[in-house]
Amino acid sequence: MLRARSLEAGYGELKVLKGVSLHVSPGEIVAIIGANGAGKSTLLCAIAGLVRPSAGSVALRGEEIAGLRPERILAKGCSLVPEGRKLFAPMTVRENLELGGYAVRRRLGRKASEADLESVYGLFPVLEGRQGQLAGTLSGGEQQMLAIGRSLMARPDLMLLDEPSMGLAPLVIKGIFAAISSLSSRGKTILVVEQNAKAILRIASRGYVMETGSLVLEGTGEELLANRDVQRAYLGKEYSSIDEDRGQS
Repeated sequence: MLRARSLEAGYGELKVLKGVSLHVSPGEIVAIIGANGAGKSTLLCAIAGLVRPSAGSVALRGEEIAGLRPERILAKGCSLVPEGRKLFAPMTVRENLELGGYAVRRRLGRKASEADLESVYGLFPVLEGRQGQLAGTLSGGEQQMLAIGRSLMARPDLMLLDEPSMGLAPLVIKGIFAAISSLSSRGKTILVVEQNAKAILRIASRGYVMETGSLVLEGTGEELLANRDVQRAYLGKEYSSIDEDRGQS
């Protein structure tokens, strides 16, 4: 579905991505974990066209998309759920969703758009009851659901999620990750950047560890959860101690 090779990108003179290569197969959930400032969000933005790569390639279903404008990449089936949601706060829930499906509605008509709305409401029933509510008045968890729903309205094959659990309560995070798993089971391919390494690796097919603009480790979700270096750096001492206790029992 997605393959990046030797990807480099940054901001002006600041080089952030340093020869990043990765792949995401159809139907996978692939996680990218790492410390703040490692370049994780820049990677997603480079794939989505919000940051122009300075070198390397990005292929979506074998077609080169590096350097294309964001709207063209979206039209080719790759959507981004940005960090911080980036909703249109003065607009209603329904209006935000309809904006997400604007291109689909133009191409396939209103009936297709209405069907997509019903699909989003099926995934996030709370949004159906909030259709007329302003997006800016929703709770953090509801706003994240709306951001994911807006992305789904574009009918993407590949979804890029940037920190979907940021600022959310544990119970809400559980629901968001359940929704991500559900999307994968429905055939969506997902590349997700996430600070909550423990939670995302539990549902991820595979994961990468990013440090200072480079991917330094790759493995299945289970392999990374069991890796001592990952435990110490990203899962915390408590998780490592629990793992050691289990090994002694």
